[in-house]
Amino acid sequence: MMAPETIEKIKQLMTSASVFEEDLDESFILGSGPGGQKVNKTSSTVRLYHEPSKLTVKYGQTRSREMNRWLARRELAEKILEKEQSALSKRRQEQERVRRQKRRRSRRQKARMLDDKRQHGEKKAARGRVNLDE
Repeated sequence: MMAPETIEKIKQLMTSASVFEEDLDESFILGSGPGGQKVNKTSSTVRLYHEPSKLTVKYGQTRSREMNRWLARRELAEKILEKEQSALSKRRQEQERVRRQKRRRSRRQKARMLDDKRQHGEKKAARGRVNLDE
């Protein structure tokens, strides 16, 4: 059994991720792995499908169906939040990249860049000059 406080935390996580019970399609499938015949005969593994996000979570870590149900909901909510955070993060990274590109260089940076370009040009110019007249 799970503690009521833990269940309440999972419910709060679900609401913050906009996961509602009516959006979930829940089914139970046969478990697998260590545990012997009992695990292989009972349908304790939970498969959750969230229609709005098109995400599927399969959870069967414990032998308890009830515990697997709540842990699967927690995992689904965490996946959705992670997906939203990464989308925001990608947008921020893109904005920061554009801002850095548009930013004006300092005098020292500009001088260093021009010096590097000049040195590279001198190296390239020196490559083509080979005296064979000697």
